Amino acid sequence: MSTDALAIDLRDLAAAVAREAGDMVAAGRREGGLETVTKSSATDMVTQFDRASEALIADRISAARPDDGIVGEEGTSEAGASGISWLVDPIDGTTNFLFDLPGYAVSIAAADGEGTLAGAVYVPRTRELFLAARGAGAWLRDDHGEHRLRCSEAVELSSALVATGFSYLAERRVVQATRVARMIATVRDIRRFGAASVDLCYVAAGRFDAYFEEHLGPWDLAAGELIAREAGCSTGDFGGGPVRPAEALVTAPGVFAAMRSLIAVSS
Repeated sequence: MSTDALAIDLRDLAAAVAREAGDMVAAGRREGGLETVTKSSATDMVTQFDRASEALIADRISAARPDDGIVGEEGTSEAGASGISWLVDPIDGTTNFLFDLPGYAVSIAAADGEGTLAGAVYVPRTRELFLAARGAGAWLRDDHGEHRLRCSEAVELSSALVATGFSYLAERRVVQATRVARMIATVRDIRRFGAASVDLCYVAAGRFDAYFEEHLGPWDLAAGELIAREAGCSTGDFGGGPVRPAEALVTAPGVFAAMRSLIAVSS
């Protein structure tokens, strides 16, 4: 199988599994009875549905592709022999999920030795499925059909709508909030929705002009960054290097350099 054909197959598998897992957790949230424990801080929560979603995703991927590796946010770690590995965020935006806010998603990506090969992000409350395969563009499937994604054509930072996120650790949030306060007069406005994968897909769809965040997990970034890149976005870190979980900047091409400079002078 060619790499292009493999990427499409992996994209479609990721999409099907993300939708199944997302609909399952949304149904569970409607029923209530959430059980929560904390992870890195008192505000970093995990529920029984995070774990159930990850188990479902791992089971489906293993059944379809038993030789692939799988790494999940909630602890799944399966070595593979195929050269393909999966990065799974079973509920990105667990705080939104916990408080019954719509901005949470299931994010699934497949990677090979050259980087992310395919990915899907499913937002259960809006029933929007964002997906991409490397070299094959980015797409949105919803109740109205399917259409190709293109990022915005923004060129002026002063009119750019910018998304960001904050750490679960209070000391990091103070630093991040100070940066936002310094930059907010330079851009149209700033949004903080609470799920990196969704923010990245919104940049891909032209709903945001730019997104930046630090201290992500690889499962937060992989699918959404590919979707954004396939929609025409520019991506990188804050200092001139490639995008990475520690520093992610994803924007419309016309404001990328200006956003990188703004982050530097605001830090």
